[in-house]
Amino acid sequence: MAKRISWARCWVLLATLWLVAPTHAQNVPPAKPRVTRILFLLDASGSMLAPWEGRPRMEVAKSLLAKMVDSLNAYPNLELGLRAYGHMHGREENNCEDSKLEVPFAPKNAGAIKARLKSIEPKGNTPITYSLLQSAGDFPTDKTARNVLILITDGLESCKGDPCATSVALQRKHVFLKPFVIGIGAEREFGKQLECLGQYYNAADVKTFSTILNDVVAQTLAKTTVAINLTDAGGKPVESNVNMTFLNNITGQPEYNYVHYRDAQGKPDALDIDALQSYDLVINTVPPVRQDNLPIKPGKANVLTYKTPQGTLWLQSPNMMANPYGKVQAVVRARGSAATVVALPFGARQKLLAGDYEVEVLTLPRQTHRLTVKQGQEATITYQAPGTLNIISDLKGYGSIYTLNDDETQTWVCNLPDGGSSKVNIPMQPGAYRLIFRTTNATGSKFTDVRNFTIRSGQTSSVSIFGK
Repeated sequence: MAKRISWARCWVLLATLWLVAPTHAQNVPPAKPRVTRILFLLDASGSMLAPWEGRPRMEVAKSLLAKMVDSLNAYPNLELGLRAYGHMHGREENNCEDSKLEVPFAPKNAGAIKARLKSIEPKGNTPITYSLLQSAGDFPTDKTARNVLILITDGLESCKGDPCATSVALQRKHVFLKPFVIGIGAEREFGKQLECLGQYYNAADVKTFSTILNDVVAQTLAKTTVAINLTDAGGKPVESNVNMTFLNNITGQPEYNYVHYRDAQGKPDALDIDALQSYDLVINTVPPVRQDNLPIKPGKANVLTYKTPQGTLWLQSPNMMANPYGKVQAVVRARGSAATVVALPFGARQKLLAGDYEVEVLTLPRQTHRLTVKQGQEATITYQAPGTLNIISDLKGYGSIYTLNDDETQTWVCNLPDGGSSKVNIPMQPGAYRLIFRTTNATGSKFTDVRNFTIRSGQTSSVSIFGK
């Protein structure tokens, strides 16, 4: 009676399940429901003859799998397939290509799968890697379908393959989604070597195996939504209109791209997310906020909250008719970090996460400003209108410009073009400077000229140097 109740509950659950999910890197659902294809990859190697609570492991696996496919037979937009390995050659043959698609994908093919399960008998090796590679050809070519692989095994790879690397490679090619791996009658240490294949479940006893098989299929078909709530520093839901990227955390590839939306009541919208994948979320504020291994519960309406308080940085150009610099750029960094957060031209306004920043203004000389961006407020940075240095010389030469500091030290600003033009015009920030220059025809270092000069906003300062 207990088993009947369990399967009845499973059927009620499956009767409410959902098969429509966005295509890869597409956010708009297709016009018609997508097909979900589930390939059961069944271990039929010799070890499956081992007893498990009074029955061979293979007998238990075949019995529960037969009940599962039977319960799914009438489900719309669902196709099932069966591949087995280790069942055609004895272990003494050491055959590492012992794998076969026993029942191809088709709607309502539970009868064919159940019939074939009856005749499969465990014999040989455990060629998991080879079977994964072969499964790539089992799924029909259909970019709109959701391809799901469920591996049921009691052993590790026995043919010197690398199933983990193979699984990731096939996921990258979108052959199938992140696989489910059910280890039956297995110790925990066994599972650690299979976790890299996909979502691993340890079915140490028959009851647990039955429960896991039901849960895995339910996850495969259940509708899952995720609402991303963006708040200010106090937790108020006020932030929105930010790009969000859901990255496949196995392949690193983007699965979904959305621009955050909040309705008139301040609630974020619920996004349809395929819970068979595991994700890293990047909220593309400046700088971005990242959540690795997004905690999504399959079949649930998930609400995830992140603090993304933002203010605005305004790079205000000085008030002048014409700017001899042209377009001045600024480099924004988090205070104490050498990494660039963003580079912007003056005149721009940029939203930034609330926090402490350093802004390097690429005038001549460069200037560094420290500021704090606060939630909902605007921080402004500007620079003084430049003047112009006009170097007049009868000969080309070599030289450098330095600032003169209050303590009578000097700080390098820039070099003049080596052997360049004898007439140089350089826009510079107001201040006290020093020019060090030697003409190209000078016969020694002692003929170096040192001239101090001052730059004033909107004015031209001329320095004349003549050859010796």
